[in-house]
Amino acid sequence: MTARYWCERAWLGGPRADTGVVIEVEGDRIGSVAAGVRTRPEDAVPLAGITLPALANAHSHAFHRALRGRTHCGRGTFWTWRDLMYRVAARLDPDNYYRLARAVFAEMALAGIGTVGEFHYVHHRPDGSVYDDPNAMGLALVAAARDAGLRLTLLDTLYLHGGLDPDPSHGHRPPDPDPSHGHRPLRPEQARFGDGSAERWAERADDLAAVVSDPAVKVGAAVHSVRAVDPASIKVAVDWTRDRDAPLHFHASEQPAENEQCLAVHGRTPVEVIAQAGGLGPGTTLVHATHVTEHDLVLIGEAGAHSCFCPTTEHDLADGVGPAEALARTGARLCVGSDSHAVVDLFEEVRAVELDQRAASGDRGVFEVEELAAMATAAGYRSLGWPDGGTLEAGALADFATVGLDSVRLAGIDDDSALAAVIFAATAADVRHLVVGGRAIVRGGAHTSINAASELRAAIHEVVS
Repeated sequence: MTARYWCERAWLGGPRADTGVVIEVEGDRIGSVAAGVRTRPEDAVPLAGITLPALANAHSHAFHRALRGRTHCGRGTFWTWRDLMYRVAARLDPDNYYRLARAVFAEMALAGIGTVGEFHYVHHRPDGSVYDDPNAMGLALVAAARDAGLRLTLLDTLYLHGGLDPDPSHGHRPPDPDPSHGHRPLRPEQARFGDGSAERWAERADDLAAVVSDPAVKVGAAVHSVRAVDPASIKVAVDWTRDRDAPLHFHASEQPAENEQCLAVHGRTPVEVIAQAGGLGPGTTLVHATHVTEHDLVLIGEAGAHSCFCPTTEHDLADGVGPAEALARTGARLCVGSDSHAVVDLFEEVRAVELDQRAASGDRGVFEVEELAAMATAAGYRSLGWPDGGTLEAGALADFATVGLDSVRLAGIDDDSALAAVIFAATAADVRHLVVGGRAIVRGGAHTSINAASELRAAIHEVVS
């Protein structure tokens, strides 16, 4: 045993928290958990409030954090927002991306997040040429997560085309089986995202996986979208992840226009294209899935895939409200992410899943409170390839966060209402402690090694000034 913690309250599953819970940590794992210990053992670190498994941020674009407050006002759409995002992407290099991501990951730690899935597509120099180390940008993210103390799933992203093109007048359509059929070429501002072919992407991803030896890092894959990747190339990414038992994530059906263009080019919805390429399975996560069809729902549920909801981003970009209840009813597993980091607060994300369904359906209590808690914890860990994380039980990863109950938001709650109060009223600012892999990362509401606010100010100034 390397440490013992006495939790005033802890959520061990079910609709309520247990009181007086002792967690013994052995190395990076939980050795044992005992509830009903009313008196703190002398050698145990006290954790006042309610302790939960660490939260899992299943969908992140770290550099989008620099857009906070700069892109949220004025008329526009998802498509106009993208133009502003590209301007920040153009300013990134391995050094300033490391500094920005380190600060963003530290902000996540302060919010109780123990693991993050980084959907990483800024691979090369702005003109598309390769850095001396072709994985310099990905390795910058690995170093940033290590310094911030987070567990990382680096979802190296395949991105080949500049969008779907249902109108042949936009260029000369090559015949099948040319993979560019129905797609526009990358725009200049997208050049740094692409590897030229799925095979070259796979070679680079192999090299990245070969040099990452940190046990707190997994290398998975992502397909940016059916807009950016043709079906034959999707199959390459699917095979890559299946051969390595690695997670595979997709942006899917985020916008109605994506569905319309996909139907015009492929005669199928984005989910149907992914399914035909073999991309649906328990290791798959579909991010957003906002505009899926009834048939899509069946395919996702039968595959046992995950669906990642990012409500603060989906609200901000006017994407719409996804069918969370329908997805869960078909068998899909739901998790959450902060995506563009309009805020970094998974309590806000997960309660928005429920509140959006209430607003859309007219019914309350669409999900039980323990289901919402699991979306923010265990489901996200599994989506990111950490099946032994996201729970407080013997043998699980020693990743847990403590939420204080002494703020004005949570004052006055009792034992029976503690979990529900946290899910429906807590914010990231209420997190007091975070342990990841048995190591204290946040104590007393402060990161143990990083001044996140100061580093964010400096890092964002570098890429937006």
